[in-house]
Amino acid sequence: MFFCASAGDPTAGLPPEYGLTRRSLRLRGENYATMTSSAALAFIRRHGVVLEAGRGPVPNLAEAVAGAPIRGSWWGHAKGREIFSLTRAVRDSADVLVCRLVGGKITYVHRRLWPAVVRLASRFARDDLAALREVHTVQGRHAVRTMPFPRWVPSEVRRQARGLSEIEASAALGEWGRRGGSRRTPRTSA
Repeated sequence: MFFCASAGDPTAGLPPEYGLTRRSLRLRGENYATMTSSAALAFIRRHGVVLEAGRGPVPNLAEAVAGAPIRGSWWGHAKGREIFSLTRAVRDSADVLVCRLVGGKITYVHRRLWPAVVRLASRFARDDLAALREVHTVQGRHAVRTMPFPRWVPSEVRRQARGLSEIEASAALGEWGRRGGSRRTPRTSA
C-alpha cells in the first residue's frame, strides 16, 4: 500500500520530497520505509481524504504509519508515539483540513479537494464540515477549537468550487464521494 522500491533499499529511486529514511520495516512480506511528516503529507495529498485512525471507506494514516492494520487503539501500538507525532504534524499543515467528514471521525482533507468538498457541502452535515484545531490552554490542557463551515473556506476555494459541476466534484472525491459522503447519524448532546 505504501512506497516500496526494492528488497535491498526500500527508498531506492524514490524522490527526496517523499521524506523517507533508509530504516525499514516489514509489511505484508515487503520492505517499507519509515514514514516522516513529509511522507505523511504526501500520503494525504495522494489519497485526498484520509481518516486519522479507525475504519472507514477511505485509507487511514495510523495504519499507514504502522504498516499494518491496528487492533484496538493506536495509542497502545508499538508505533504509537510515531503515529501521534505524525498526526500532529499533519494537523498543523496549512494544506490539510481537519474535520469529521467521514463517519464523524477525524478526517484529513487535502487542499486539492477543498473545492470539491465545498461544491458538495449540501451532502454533508454542517458540523462534519467544521474545521477542527487543537490548541494548548494556559492550564496545559488540550482543547479543540471549531471553525464552522463555511467560515474556514478561503475565497479562492469558493471561486473554484463554483466552477465545478456536481459530477466533477463527486469524481474528484472518488468512490467515497460518489456514494454520497459520510452517512452517519448526527451526534446528540447529553
